[in-house]
Amino acid sequence: MAHTKAGGSTRQQGNRVGKRLGVKIYAGQKVISGNIIVRQRGSTFFAGSGVKTGRDYTLYATRPGEVKFIRRQGRQLITVS
Repeated sequence: MAHTKAGGSTRQQGNRVGKRLGVKIYAGQKVISGNIIVRQRGSTFFAGSGVKTGRDYTLYATRPGEVKFIRRQGRQLITVS
């Protein structure tokens, strides 16, 4: 007999939409004030000069310039200069 018996029900029904997290503007790219550079959960990247952190850990530019990723004391800093 080539049919499958009942599999039961699952607790978590349905799919969830993605939250569109991640790096939005990469190193070497130009930004203007207010541009979002990274959307993240928790502080994976930290704000350097020319960058501020939002309530939800979003990093955004506070001045126009070029984005740079720097590793300092084991942290990944993002700066705009």
